[in-house]
Amino acid sequence: MSLSYPRNGVVGGLLLSTCLFLLFFMVCCTPEEPIQCKSENTDCTITNSYGTFPDRSVCRAQSVVYPTTEEELIAAVASATKNGSKIKVATRYSSSIPKLVCPGGQDGLLISTKSLNRVLKIDKEAKTITVEPGVTLKELINEAANAGLALPYTPYWLGLTIGGLISTGSHGSTLWVKGSSVHDYVIELKIVSPGGPEDGYVKVRVLKDGDEDLDAARVSLGVLGVFSQAYIYIYIYSLAWCLFSTTWGLVTLRLEPLFKRSITYTNENDSNLADQIVNFGRKHEFADIFWYPSQQKFVYRVDDRVPTSTSGNASYDFIPFRPRSSELLELIRCLGKSDYPMVGSQNRLQASGSCLEGNAEGEVEEEDEDAGKSYCPWDPRVKGEFFFETTLSIGLSSVKNFIQDVQKLVKLQPKALCGLELYNGIFIRYVTASSAYLGKEEDAVNFDITYYRSHDAMTPRLYEDIIEEIEQMALIKYRALPHWGKNRNIAFDGVIKKYKNADKFLAVKKLYDPMGLFSSEWTDQVLGLQGGITIFKEGCALEGLCICQEDIHCAPSKGYFCTPGKVFKDARVCSRRNQVGDVLVDIKIRWCHSHLVAVSIEMRGASPSPVEPRLRLSASAKTWEGDEWWRMAIGERATSGLGPVPAVVQVVALLGSSIGWWLAGGCCLRVAIGDANARASISFCENLRLC
Repeated sequence: MSLSYPRNGVVGGLLLSTCLFLLFFMVCCTPEEPIQCKSENTDCTITNSYGTFPDRSVCRAQSVVYPTTEEELIAAVASATKNGSKIKVATRYSSSIPKLVCPGGQDGLLISTKSLNRVLKIDKEAKTITVEPGVTLKELINEAANAGLALPYTPYWLGLTIGGLISTGSHGSTLWVKGSSVHDYVIELKIVSPGGPEDGYVKVRVLKDGDEDLDAARVSLGVLGVFSQAYIYIYIYSLAWCLFSTTWGLVTLRLEPLFKRSITYTNENDSNLADQIVNFGRKHEFADIFWYPSQQKFVYRVDDRVPTSTSGNASYDFIPFRPRSSELLELIRCLGKSDYPMVGSQNRLQASGSCLEGNAEGEVEEEDEDAGKSYCPWDPRVKGEFFFETTLSIGLSSVKNFIQDVQKLVKLQPKALCGLELYNGIFIRYVTASSAYLGKEEDAVNFDITYYRSHDAMTPRLYEDIIEEIEQMALIKYRALPHWGKNRNIAFDGVIKKYKNADKFLAVKKLYDPMGLFSSEWTDQVLGLQGGITIFKEGCALEGLCICQEDIHCAPSKGYFCTPGKVFKDARVCSRRNQVGDVLVDIKIRWCHSHLVAVSIEMRGASPSPVEPRLRLSASAKTWEGDEWWRMAIGERATSGLGPVPAVVQVVALLGSSIGWWLAGGCCLRVAIGDANARASISFCENLRLC
């Protein structure tokens, strides 16, 4: 039985009752190899699983090696160090969005952990597992379950490798015990770093729990070296609620190692989300939330442990991680039939990734290569999803105010976040403070916002400004921390200053890699060692490469200009301005009292108008039901004397007493600019009851 969402309520209204792709037999298509080389393993490029980095650049390397043993890995690092080559570690699916895998320049070495994928040891008595860095989360979960053990908190994507998810601080969702970050369960790491001639150009260090350097290695961004082994404590606790004991800061299972969970989805109005969000996370061990701000709804995942005797063998197949047929990739959301609550074993519920399954290597389709195949939704080989992913964590003490600020934006622009619902809304998870130097600084709520990205870098999004304001509000006003494996460039601008142990991390980095061979221009910028991460150029704000400072950073030719935020006034966002012909018009109600309203109309254009622009105003009002029942001409005014556009016109209009300020439908002003032969107009509606 596959776990999905309820068919009633907000989710049932948002999603289809049956998944159309279930009607077709499909063969899953394994994600494409992220490293491509022109000649065997030389002259290579590397990308991420989405096919595009935030700045759309191409990352190159002179060569790639695929070590199969620790000895081969050590030899590769030694050789590159002796030659002074830059080194970066690449994972099987290259899941990180930022340029963490780019060595810089064209002469670097890529070390792929694709073949370092063995589970080396499982100790049932000590409840530990030792793995190589290329082992995927799926493989770890399955091997642990076969031994009757479970890792309680993990990311939701099975395609992550252990080395990659530790280096980027990947996490699941909980506020309980040690939290949801996998790196906090690592008790021993073996790491291979550059060395001097006296060391044979390589050093191998074993870091154990209690070593200060382990807190640097737990979230290292790959700049300390390459892991050769990871030793993870599989923490489990008893379902006998009063029989807990604490050992080594972890809670040990006294009854059964492999536990079960029960999951139920419920939806509510989001008017109480800000007040309830913290308590909900503390009450339910595996809680998460889908938030649909434009519908003013959210969906709780009530997710807790239950006795292993509870009936049920459900599996969780997260909709965004399901395979999609190449013909049906435009169908973003779908729903499987299920009843609640859903009960299943931890290893079947904690993560998903069915789109990873593929043909056996070397299998060739005889006919149409795409026929009957399915892909991960973001696979760049097909016209699937292409998106930005902004993922930020905000401390529990501030999260209420942040949610309320987002709700204020929605009230101003009710439709602005409708597009998020194509990507399952705003996904909310819980994380806890970590001892890792670059881990979370405090218990927090993590907001994962996925939204449309154009294949044309200069094409703005609908309601571009609203998501930009939310992003900047979180980063600047609420000092949110970014997920290291996601986000656009601006999320990392000055981020190192938000970590109290940044100096300790940089000291370890200098000790382990004094020549900076595992570093790149991108990581040096993020760590505050080399300039800033922002890139100022035409259209840079559209891609999150910068926060706009000038109109040219947006798309002025398409009507998008750099303006202050609507709620967070310190934000600088690309907002669409009204356009009449070739003239851009910004209409604002400056003041209103009784039956007087003052309207400021700003006209902007790239060049003077060929004809004298004239401004015509008319007004109308609507009843409660929305029927237009009143209209009047306010007047006409030439802009002569004001000079060519840009120009500002101030109009004070007397609205007749028959309107009354109490009209529920509000008042609409219609602006026409042009001469008798060239008219264009826009309408601007404002609820004058607020006056």
